[in-house]
Amino acid sequence: MKMTSFQMKNRLENRFANEAYRISFNRDKDTLRIEWKESKRGMTISLPNVIGKFQERGDAALDELEDHVTEALRIMNEEHDLAGMEKHIFPVIRSTSFPTQTKRGSKLITKDHTAETRIFYALDLGKSYQLIDEGLLAKEGWKKEKIDEIASFNVRSLSTDAKKDTVAENDFYFVATQDGYDASRILNEAFLEEMKANVLGDLAVAVPHQDVLIIADIKNNTGYDILAQMTMKFFAEGRIPITSLPFIYEDRKLEPIFILAKNRRVKD
Repeated sequence: MKMTSFQMKNRLENRFANEAYRISFNRDKDTLRIEWKESKRGMTISLPNVIGKFQERGDAALDELEDHVTEALRIMNEEHDLAGMEKHIFPVIRSTSFPTQTKRGSKLITKDHTAETRIFYALDLGKSYQLIDEGLLAKEGWKKEKIDEIASFNVRSLSTDAKKDTVAENDFYFVATQDGYDASRILNEAFLEEMKANVLGDLAVAVPHQDVLIIADIKNNTGYDILAQMTMKFFAEGRIPITSLPFIYEDRKLEPIFILAKNRRVKD
């Protein structure tokens, strides 16, 4: 028998029993809100989504949710500084539809990337991270350019080890370290240039979700179809989806494949 939202609400209330929290159930929206009583900052959880994951994975799904929510609430209740944390500042890639303001109305620091993607900046806090907003930047008296310079340097220090798979003579490389910045490695231009120098065909890249960077050596037209299907599958399954559209990397620029792939001739 399928669990009801009311039953899941009771389970979660038991897990998040804390005198500092306020928990409220919205029957109309089928959500559970967990927030700090004092600041009223918190998270809203979709109960049908939690039920779906619970039916697939059991208590392990609730354990994961509890860890995520507890960590997020902890971060919300702390004050953070950028000074002295320079080695922990990284860029993160998000869809252009991703909100550019916090729920409290503070503007997040961003930079244009492609028509499909935008760069945000994160302060790494170990198990999670906080997106950097104008308030945090002003607190240090830093300019946006300084954050971009620091984050760009740090992303180049991340491992670019990749697993390789060959399908229909096309080579696909997957960077998936699960450190939260796999997609961010698309900003490591030195890495992309090294891959470009070593491919036999066209170099394509994709960031379907936060936790993977796909690089492809496209040697025939079938490779485009495979990459498109692969990217769509990853996009649908990702925890933080970014874009289902792959890119061609050429002349140090990323161009959407749907523009270039049609009737495109690949190298012999």
